[in-house]
Amino acid sequence: MSAREAFVEAYSGHLRAARSLSQRALLQAQQAGQHERAALWEAGAAVREALFGNRAAAAESAFHVLQLSPGREAQYGAALAIALAGDTSRAQAIADDLQRRFPEDSSLRFSYLPSVRAAIALNRGEPERALEFLQVAVPHELGIPPSSVGGLFGALYPIYFRGQAYLAGRRGAEAAAEFEKILAHPTIVISDPIGALARLQLGRAYVVAGDRAKAESSYRDFLALWRDADPDTPVLVEARVEYGRLK
Repeated sequence: MSAREAFVEAYSGHLRAARSLSQRALLQAQQAGQHERAALWEAGAAVREALFGNRAAAAESAFHVLQLSPGREAQYGAALAIALAGDTSRAQAIADDLQRRFPEDSSLRFSYLPSVRAAIALNRGEPERALEFLQVAVPHELGIPPSSVGGLFGALYPIYFRGQAYLAGRRGAEAAAEFEKILAHPTIVISDPIGALARLQLGRAYVVAGDRAKAESSYRDFLALWRDADPDTPVLVEARVEYGRLK
């Protein structure tokens, strides 16, 4: 319950409260001898921090995950957080190890690894390469992967990173279509951070597409959701600056 509460708080931008709740969940799991669950909670927290732009906190949590568990979902979360934090070589090594250990695993093949490898490609300024990695996920991407059930993160991530790739490639209309998919499936996303961020990314996509009215509307939706968010969260600082330019 503490882990779920943490994701709910983070969804509205309350990162300090989310960190406290995640730490409580982690300690409770460790005290109960549930080390894999503890690793999952930490992995979810790491991904969340990375998505919101807190790279140092994301990397610290992710490295703790690597010490806690060699499990598939926990390692996936750590790899993704590390990729989003900018450590491309380390994320690549973890992804390669997962592929070696679980070569036939469906979640890895069709959701986890495509997302991690897409994030790595985007770090390298290769949006078309990211799209290639994500192609294999298309038939399966509306499914609910185990990481989402056990760790509360990971649902629709191939869609989110495809949107990011289109955005990086200045393909605004196509990016908007991907982020709209996320907003159209709230019962899959639930309180995953990408549900909140899809509103901001949709605004960015509409800017690229040249639709100022829709861009302003999407930015307002995100800023309304985060109206009492922690003001120093990097992604919120960026959003306010970008919205100010639109106005």
